[in-house]
Amino acid sequence: MKALVQDIYGTSDVLRLEDVADPVPGEDEVLVRIAAASVNAADWHIMRGEPRVARLMDRTIFGRRGPRQPIRGRDLAGTIEAVGPGVVGWKVGDEVLGEDEATLAEYAAVPAASLARRPAGLSVEEAAALPLAAVTADLCLTAGAVRAGQRVLVVGASGGVGTFAVQLAVASGATVTGVCSTRNVELVTSLGASAVVDYTEQDFTRTGASYDVVVDLVGNRRLRDLRRVVAKGGTLVLSGGGNPGEGRILGPVGLMAKGGLFGRLLGLRVQIPLAKPDAARLGELAVMAAAGELRPVIERTFPLADAAAAIRHLEVEHARGKVVVTV
Repeated sequence: MKALVQDIYGTSDVLRLEDVADPVPGEDEVLVRIAAASVNAADWHIMRGEPRVARLMDRTIFGRRGPRQPIRGRDLAGTIEAVGPGVVGWKVGDEVLGEDEATLAEYAAVPAASLARRPAGLSVEEAAALPLAAVTADLCLTAGAVRAGQRVLVVGASGGVGTFAVQLAVASGATVTGVCSTRNVELVTSLGASAVVDYTEQDFTRTGASYDVVVDLVGNRRLRDLRRVVAKGGTLVLSGGGNPGEGRILGPVGLMAKGGLFGRLLGLRVQIPLAKPDAARLGELAVMAAAGELRPVIERTFPLADAAAAIRHLEVEHARGKVVVTV
């Protein structure tokens, strides 16, 4: 099968489309013929081995010279082609979406427990845009205990996770302010944000406004700056962030470490949720999307042959919403 692979850490220049052996589903796994995948910041973090401290923190993902899994990708939507031993509840022909590794390929053998059913009315492109980003957005809002009537600030509101976070917070009854660049103000407003701060024109930490929950998906500000926008008794949620080539040693991990160590001393309630697949919640979010209650924002679609360009676009262009790869 065709797959996007790499041997060593580097920019998207180290990626290549290559013929590799078809995967075989093992115990409790299914073989999925992939129709679409999407790219995430996690892809370039792993591709580059950045921040470098991550290479020491998770040796299951990061090897010495390159990722342990040579095939990139985490999200998928497709059709079950074969069922491994011990699998119940799934059969050949089922339409699915889910999150696992090595998905920028024609096939993937994935744990059955990581999959959700693709509802009618949800395209494979839309389905592929959901898994990591939508589930992470939902996890961040849950960590912040977001509820109706609260004021919520989403920093990085136009990105893959951010576009879902804005919509889900609005759906919960919160009043949402998004932070993004000039070209994305209209998009974030269309997702339901009551106000938008254009960071190219204004420092969101010095507007004088404060929020019950601040979700920072960028991770490029100091903890003391973020403290100014968290209301008394409020919560700061830190998740992901970083830009390719910047903060190569610590990146957003430095901010998260400081938040965990010093947040309480600064009077902050800091939450750092651990992003992980949640097939049950993914299934619920997919139903919402199929019903038009949650909109996957897809900026561009690339064919598998150009999957390296898709990751390059995410690296360089600061993509709006999601970038999808069709197979």
